[in-house]
Amino acid sequence: MNFKCFRPLGLVRAGLFAIFVIASTQLQAQSIVMASTTSTEQSGLFAHLLPEFKKASGLDVKVVALGTGQALDMGRRGDADVLFVHDQEAEEKMVADGFALKRLAVMYNDFVLIGPAADPARVRGRDIVAALKQLASANSGFISRGDKSGTHAAELRFWKMAGVTPAPGSAYRACGCGMGQALNIAASSGAYLLADRGTWLSFKNRGDLTVLVEGDNRLFNQYGVMVVNPAKHPHVKTAEAQKFVDWVVSPAGQAVVASYKIGGEQLFFPNAGK
Repeated sequence: MNFKCFRPLGLVRAGLFAIFVIASTQLQAQSIVMASTTSTEQSGLFAHLLPEFKKASGLDVKVVALGTGQALDMGRRGDADVLFVHDQEAEEKMVADGFALKRLAVMYNDFVLIGPAADPARVRGRDIVAALKQLASANSGFISRGDKSGTHAAELRFWKMAGVTPAPGSAYRACGCGMGQALNIAASSGAYLLADRGTWLSFKNRGDLTVLVEGDNRLFNQYGVMVVNPAKHPHVKTAEAQKFVDWVVSPAGQAVVASYKIGGEQLFFPNAGK
């Protein structure tokens, strides 16, 4: 027997375990967690954007798609490395409270009021506030995200402008769900709802729903990106997260955002640095 080749089984297992740990650590270092919105995910933007980022950086991005409020909560808990959301007031508070580093604008699109093509409540037009007043007066069915998302926050702002406090009931329904599911509920029930244009353009199960209110400047929908503050959560992959932020606001990243289209229609408009 060649004793020089003999190794105790325990040492072999220990060596294999060490290799596994090193490989796992290296793999984790090559990916980051992004907390983002259902609108960016369900619109198909990330399926278009993130492969290009990986080509440029070698990093994978694991997306957790939630309402903006829940995505920001993930950042506060340190459960994400980077945040890509659309509620500027809440984002700025996140930075002011020390839970995120500098917020940067990335892109925008707009919100639209969707409803049955026949428009039984007669809200069609350009004025979102007048439309919601008319909806309340007609007591027409309305589906709210009801999930503290950026879309839900915008909807509540518009109801407040209209001087209406919607109450859950037969006409107003808060689903506590993502944009795609809310659109499905509206399509099956012939109800109205506020949606981001990106998800609407990618939505296939439209039924007889159509865009009824658009073009109001108040429907502007800005997206921002932030790295979670390592001073609050030292385990955050700050350097890797910053690579994503730097790339998505760079001319190369902005060009990829602008190139995402469905049926020839651009879904998001880059405006980093503006």
